[in-house]
Amino acid sequence: MITASQLRSGMAVRIEGQIYKVLHAEAKAGGGQQGGAIKTKMQSTATGRFLEHNYRPEERIEELELDRQTMQFLYSDAENAVFMNPDTFDQVEIPLATLGSRVRFLQEGMKLPVELFEGHPISLVFPDFVEARVVDTAAPVHAQQDSTWKTAALDNGVHILVPLFIATGEIVRVDTESGRYLERVRERRKTA
Repeated sequence: MITASQLRSGMAVRIEGQIYKVLHAEAKAGGGQQGGAIKTKMQSTATGRFLEHNYRPEERIEELELDRQTMQFLYSDAENAVFMNPDTFDQVEIPLATLGSRVRFLQEGMKLPVELFEGHPISLVFPDFVEARVVDTAAPVHAQQDSTWKTAALDNGVHILVPLFIATGEIVRVDTESGRYLERVRERRKTA
């Protein structure tokens, strides 16, 4: 058990029998006779629904110990993403509803840490960014404007906005949280 003041993003907790992943926890100072509060935003690992709740700093909450295993993404269907442990070949399913918008960046063969509680997968640890190849976009324009963007289709099927100078075939780095273009990735040239 921990106190609410010890909550940090990334933790897993059990509240009223349900398992939640802490997305955000922030201490708010109280005024006058009112004590402070811990403002939290959590996501249910079973349904993907969000819970926003304020706790008194001294309230006790059950923290859960998670096991983390690197697994390979195989495929997804309408409801689940399927991962395989490359050592044991065991497969686990994680509901897409709990993965959020980052799920669109999953690519077959990708290896990611899966968090498990008592042998059951509850969440996936996504990288902060991914690299993807642009497969379709308008011809590049080298203008002096930095604030003008165009649509680009990536090799993983995602459409994002990129600067005008990006050409088809180039690799770009994309923020998985927001889906925003970060930078162009220069390919290393092979030397003979």
